[in-house]
Amino acid sequence: MAEGAVVYPIRGGVPGRERLRILSRVLRPSTNALLARAGLRRGMTCIDAGCGGGDVAFDIARTVGVRGRVAGTDIDEAKLAIARSEAREQGLFNVEFFRADIQAEVPPGIYDLAHARFLLTHLPDPASALANLRAALRPGGTIVLEDVDFTGYFCHPEIPAFRRYVELYTALGKRRGGDPTIGRRLPELTAAAGFDDVEMNVVQHASTRGDVRLVSALTMENIADAVVAEGLAEEEEVAELVAEMHRFAATPGAIGATPRVFEVWARRA
Repeated sequence: MAEGAVVYPIRGGVPGRERLRILSRVLRPSTNALLARAGLRRGMTCIDAGCGGGDVAFDIARTVGVRGRVAGTDIDEAKLAIARSEAREQGLFNVEFFRADIQAEVPPGIYDLAHARFLLTHLPDPASALANLRAALRPGGTIVLEDVDFTGYFCHPEIPAFRRYVELYTALGKRRGGDPTIGRRLPELTAAAGFDDVEMNVVQHASTRGDVRLVSALTMENIADAVVAEGLAEEEEVAELVAEMHRFAATPGAIGATPRVFEVWARRA
């Protein structure tokens, strides 16, 4: 494996896309509010790095309108193919999707705004990704980042399966070269990359009903193969964890949540 290569710990392809669809529904209000706060407006040219199935790119495309343009990049060809198909179905012809590794490839410096959600946490070299995103922006352009801090994750009432899931996800992320607590480092990383006027906010979605209660169970389900492959747990334990977390998600009154999410936005001088 090449130095700095990404070995994504969560299932890709169609199964991974369906998990991202649910996660995107949960995060959509806070992400759209963040983009508005950062100055997203009609006519802008934007890039969404690590776009997955394209949900954020679709919303950006609707906001920038027909005079704006959006590029979504990812390393998962299956998700990109789904994103292209769904863009056509939604009548969004101002957005395009292409394969690119933001750690290694520098996009053209034509963008007014660059966005990345839950991308840096998986990268062995987030500093290179931020340098490349900065290079992609015009002077005065804006970077918008969202990423996790797993130490702020919770459910209520707490169950052993949830605590074990957090332990396994954290160990797996580190084993694959990422940082599951990178959220708290976003302001310093952004400043170190040469951005000015760094702003931040913290959000966390939680509820006793709806999609947010499925996020943890679906993520455990989608890291199962990687957890077993890395020798962090046996198949039997993983299967029981997935089942127990789905039972919890269906328990009336139980609180499910996302990890704590740090939001950062800043300007390229």
